[in-house]
Amino acid sequence: MDIDVAVVGGGAVGVTTAGDLAERGANVTLFERDAVASGSSGRAAGVLYDAYADAVDAEIAGRSMERFRRLADEAGFEFTQCPYVIAVQEGDDGADAIPEMVERMRAHGEDVTQVDPVELGKRFPLETDDLATAAVATGAGYVDPAEYTAAMAKRARAAGVTVREGTPVALAGPGDSEDREPGATVPTPDAPDVLATDPPALVVDPDGDATRREFDAVVVATGAHTPSLLADAGVSLATVPYRVQALTSRGAFEGPMTYDASAGVYLRPHPTGLLAGDGTEPVPADPETYDREGDDWFVENVREAVRQRADYEVDPERAWAGLCTATPDGDPLLGEVAPGVVVATGWQGHGFMRAPGHAERLAEQAIARATGDAEQLAAATIDAFDPTRFDGDEEFEIVEGMDVENR
Repeated sequence: MDIDVAVVGGGAVGVTTAGDLAERGANVTLFERDAVASGSSGRAAGVLYDAYADAVDAEIAGRSMERFRRLADEAGFEFTQCPYVIAVQEGDDGADAIPEMVERMRAHGEDVTQVDPVELGKRFPLETDDLATAAVATGAGYVDPAEYTAAMAKRARAAGVTVREGTPVALAGPGDSEDREPGATVPTPDAPDVLATDPPALVVDPDGDATRREFDAVVVATGAHTPSLLADAGVSLATVPYRVQALTSRGAFEGPMTYDASAGVYLRPHPTGLLAGDGTEPVPADPETYDREGDDWFVENVREAVRQRADYEVDPERAWAGLCTATPDGDPLLGEVAPGVVVATGWQGHGFMRAPGHAERLAEQAIARATGDAEQLAAATIDAFDPTRFDGDEEFEIVEGMDVENR
């Protein structure tokens, strides 16, 4: 297959997509302005599950879990099987959503059951006296995000991908035509007979030598930096970065992965003992200047929540912040924003755990666009995640992506 594809972004989605493209026969160059896993992927929690009630989310999550397990064997990173508990406290309206949520998950073939709090306390070392209900997903697990991303970068290189770290790029746009100004946004065509377009281009090292390179397709997987990268080419996306925090604690923890939906805190076993986080700061964050260190108030909130739920005393080893990306409807932006330009962002905190499933779709879309295969492009497109479903200038509230009501 004589096609050239660029992938921008060296996080989990970018390096997995690059490897998938190369294994499908494409000539691939991956550009990362810093180092592989230096962004949000290196700061993720590594919690993995397929416990989604929505059919599209369940399909992608299920496929991602399959690939995490297979890629762990092939690429050499560690995947740890571990149950995932969703706990809701007494007095929380979210308790009423659990039965229907579990029923819908089970309808998708997921191994999820609603559990009485007393029974939950017998199965796991968790405090359950204040719980109204809980659900347990047995097909879950966790990985080290940085280890996974490094392994996928190694896999990509072995498949022939050229990985260029320390190399910033700018999107030049998908070419010009007689009826528009140079550099103007090109709408995604609806009809297959207009698939053939001038190829998209990147400006490599725009603040230095500024070398322009054309590709048959470009995949943009730069997380919170995606809006600014696309804005240079006149493309607006309806996504806003927001700050989240996590910590690791010394002291062994033998319990399951747990999300206390009422407290908004998740926790899981970790090599140092325990990893925990608290979800969302519902205000926009600047991906260039946001504070990457964990806050004192966050540590205290997590300490109290983990003490109450797991009778575990947090002894902080490290606390940090990362970025997630929100959208108006809580669904990702995954697909073409212009002919040959495919984006992936807006995961509401679920990007890492669905990286392998989304990477497959991105690779298939990029190859379909590069080869002019309209049928394959349609098959690889997820309509619910179409990034052009919004104008790009919407104002919306940032909400907790892990919330029971949003599953």
